[in-house]
Amino acid sequence: MRVAFRPAFSFTLLLSFVASALTGASAQRPAQDHPGQYSAIDIETGSRLYAGQCALCHGATGDAVAGADLRRGVFRRSVSDEDIAKVITMGLPDAGMPGFKLQPSEIDGLVAFIRAGFDVGGTAVRVGHVGRGQALFEGKGGCTTCHRVNGSGPRVAPDLSDIGAIRTPSALQRSLVDPTSAMQPINRPVRAVTKDGRTIRGRRLNEDTFTVQLIDEQERLVSLLKADLKEYELAKTSPMPSVAGKLTADEQADLVAYLLSLKGTR
Repeated sequence: MRVAFRPAFSFTLLLSFVASALTGASAQRPAQDHPGQYSAIDIETGSRLYAGQCALCHGATGDAVAGADLRRGVFRRSVSDEDIAKVITMGLPDAGMPGFKLQPSEIDGLVAFIRAGFDVGGTAVRVGHVGRGQALFEGKGGCTTCHRVNGSGPRVAPDLSDIGAIRTPSALQRSLVDPTSAMQPINRPVRAVTKDGRTIRGRRLNEDTFTVQLIDEQERLVSLLKADLKEYELAKTSPMPSVAGKLTADEQADLVAYLLSLKGTR
């Protein structure tokens, strides 16, 4: 990740303006909807700091530096919020980026704004430690019971090998906390009964007007002609259990970090 912030001459004035502008807003706007989220105030603070300090090099949309697109969450090296915070405070001397001496709340604000995809009205979730997240994925979280990653694991649930390249942190957290709301239509569970009385259950992979293809409960690829079916039902709820109440906010952040690191490159 190349993050190139250049100091502005009006930095002190900017912070003073931010503080005064947010004094009233902090009492009116909700802090957060979920314990794993950054607050709306964090995101707004980050927006103002970014405009004054970062946009000069990174551009208004965060894609002016080669190899990085901050709005889309594309970084050269960073994955976790800790990684991003370290780049902000330590800089990247080899890339010409200085470090910044900011208050923790200001760093949180910049990270939150980036995680919100530059949307001040959006939400931003915390992204924790990849290693701890992998340990949760393979252990306490029980994710390997159903999911496959980089050629290892079952096929009864979607393969997550490249999930970090196609889902945002907030989408990943939503899939953990409320799996049904985040379920992709193509992945909905299927129950089919053939005209000769066989019942087949599995996960839908593809469907057209005349056929449906699925992975059944024995991980076999099955293709069915709809004309041969007596019953065909798509489940409305995800079979994946929610982690709410099972994993702490910090554990959820770590699990999101691990999922975000899966880019399909290994």
